[in-house]
Amino acid sequence: MNNSLLIVEDEPKLAKLLINYLRQAGYEPEWLENGLDVLPWVREKMPALILLDLMLPGRDGVDICKDIRSFSEVPIIMVTARVEEIDRLLGLELGADDYICKPFSPREVVARVKAVLRRSSDLKPSGPSGAPPLLHLEEDSLLATIHGHKLDLTVVEFKLLKFLSANPGRIYDRNQLMDHIYPDQRIVSDRTIDSHIKNLRKKIAGASPDTEIIHSVYGVGYKYDPQS
Repeated sequence: MNNSLLIVEDEPKLAKLLINYLRQAGYEPEWLENGLDVLPWVREKMPALILLDLMLPGRDGVDICKDIRSFSEVPIIMVTARVEEIDRLLGLELGADDYICKPFSPREVVARVKAVLRRSSDLKPSGPSGAPPLLHLEEDSLLATIHGHKLDLTVVEFKLLKFLSANPGRIYDRNQLMDHIYPDQRIVSDRTIDSHIKNLRKKIAGASPDTEIIHSVYGVGYKYDPQS
């Protein structure tokens, strides 16, 4: 099992604190503080996950994340010192798996790392089990099932669920969801998305009462996460 993590952080005290907590959790963290060193290191060692600060000497985290995504799907958690910066990062569609805003609790970071790694593992193919998949979507027929139970979805609800589930754990704001669902740029309220999400959750709960897969991220938007 690959327990190696890469911490990219230019604050030595914070990096050492994270290293200690992650080691206690059973991981093997390594630390880089200059953005120029990241790509060569990742290409050579390929960690299980990267904690990537946004503001770094040498190169910033945005460019680093884009370059990593050109050759690897390694899970990346972006770290920023400003909560309002998360909106910009989401708009850039970097392909990061999660975002953390400073100041944070080291325990929160450990919990986020575990959650992202668990999601990443769940996405990998597994052996035959006889159990139906959690979510099954057939676009041609608009067939949607959850744990084998059929969901009676509208076209918009199906498109919304398909879009969210394509990137588990990724947070989308309302504008991103509207742009995907209404590509003709029709004028609709951003609260329209809230209404669709509410109906979608209600139908999912009706088909599988103990299953919650669409989550609100306060002040940001929504994400699909079957493991939360």
